[in-house]
Amino acid sequence: MTSPCQAHSGDTPALLSPSRRGFLTAALTGAALTLAPMTFATADTGTSRTKTLTGHLDPGAADFVYLPVEIPAGVNKISVSYSYNKPTITPGLLVNACDIGIFDEKGTDLQGKGFRGWSGGFRTEFSISAAEATPGYLAGPIGKGTWNVILGPYQVSEHGLDYTVTVTLDFGPDGTPYQPAYPPQAIAGRGAGWYRGDGHLHTVYSDGRRTPQEVAAGARAAHMDFMISTDHNTPASHGVWGPLAGEDLLIMTGEEVTTRNGHYLALGLKPGEWIDWRYRAREKGFEEAAQRIHASGGLVVPAHPYCPYVACRWKFGYDDADAVEVWTGPWTVDDEFSVNTWDSMLVHSVRTNGRWLPAMGNSDAHSVPQVIGWPHNVVNASALSHDAILDGIRNGRSWIAESAGISLEFAVKSGGKAAGIGERLSVADDAPVTVSATVAGVPNGVVRFITDEGQTQQITLPASGQGTSTWITTPQLAAYIRVEVRHPKSDGTSGSGTEMGPNLSLGAMAALTNPIFLGNGK
Repeated sequence: MTSPCQAHSGDTPALLSPSRRGFLTAALTGAALTLAPMTFATADTGTSRTKTLTGHLDPGAADFVYLPVEIPAGVNKISVSYSYNKPTITPGLLVNACDIGIFDEKGTDLQGKGFRGWSGGFRTEFSISAAEATPGYLAGPIGKGTWNVILGPYQVSEHGLDYTVTVTLDFGPDGTPYQPAYPPQAIAGRGAGWYRGDGHLHTVYSDGRRTPQEVAAGARAAHMDFMISTDHNTPASHGVWGPLAGEDLLIMTGEEVTTRNGHYLALGLKPGEWIDWRYRAREKGFEEAAQRIHASGGLVVPAHPYCPYVACRWKFGYDDADAVEVWTGPWTVDDEFSVNTWDSMLVHSVRTNGRWLPAMGNSDAHSVPQVIGWPHNVVNASALSHDAILDGIRNGRSWIAESAGISLEFAVKSGGKAAGIGERLSVADDAPVTVSATVAGVPNGVVRFITDEGQTQQITLPASGQGTSTWITTPQLAAYIRVEVRHPKSDGTSGSGTEMGPNLSLGAMAALTNPIFLGNGK
């Protein structure tokens, strides 16, 4: 619960009267705390009114704190700023961290129509009008009624969190309405082929430090054919991508949904579509959000599932997921755990004859020096279009590359039949199957064939980085086969794949494929 609050206008600072304090008893419902409303009187055109609210949150505070703001008629702009204390904390304990956003007069219902923006902890102030809005927020009229500033205190220190919120209303006629420019959904004349793309990118519209122009330029510099915009918890950037797309770059819209129990990518959302994030794994919000994403034609992809930070590790399970991001940015031990977990999931799908989950790799690039396209997905798609790219990812017809300088071909053959990445070679259990992988761009790299039994073959590439590895097996011995290409270890050796758990003695990943399945399974 919050402590008693103080509020004052910008013109006449004053403590609230005792009777007024009586109305400041906040209502705690579930994971949300609602404060007493901030009210404003109507003012003349060309004037503004400001009020400030202060308060305190104890450790264990609600996930979200709502400050209702009663907006009178005639307002053409709302501006909000906030701050909170950051006391010195004993090392190892939680520090204060608090996000911010806003909902308009249409309400705060989960996945409702009132969402008007979110900047997390990246900004200390924002404004919205009909003509424009701070990045992360949605321009549009400032309607009369109850708006809600929303605080997200996702970490509260042992000392508690003191916050201050200031709201300013400007009065006057609306400006020219904002017109979004959404990117096209396909590039004409680009037929079937392998297309490279980064599906996890941030801009200044959430917590990135690159502008959309810089992100698009970075995608082109990395030789991407497509990219997917995934700013945290807001679709505000969707309307700026249109002029930045072109015949050389398909730009798709999405969102990184940042919940208290993990992050996931909503890839390929309809431009302007917003996905709510205000739920935990013990609630039903994720299942409903996944249904909404699928209805929009998009994909649900848990992101960096072993991320060690607060509220970042994935805890929702994978039943509603379409793929999983097993490699995020430069290779780390978190990615090793992700790949090992994913491989175990492949084995489970074989054992149960059930659905398997494809792997993705993305940069999650926010700012320099993070590299756009490190890593990225190489997708076998029928066209360079929204639907075809998502279909390729959904069906696992893809592999992951550290950079566009790496190429890989991987296929299996038996008799007159052949299959590629994400496909199944349906042959008898004892039929000999020839497995072949050709790699370029990884000097002295290590090519590993991995099945449901584990690593079965390993070769070392020459200094040129090019080579072909071939192996013969049967469906009885290998239910699936996938390929990893590793850099040599820092000491120049190849390492081995015999360790239990994450392969910490191996070099960093350079490329990783989705599996090819063998036999007459599902």
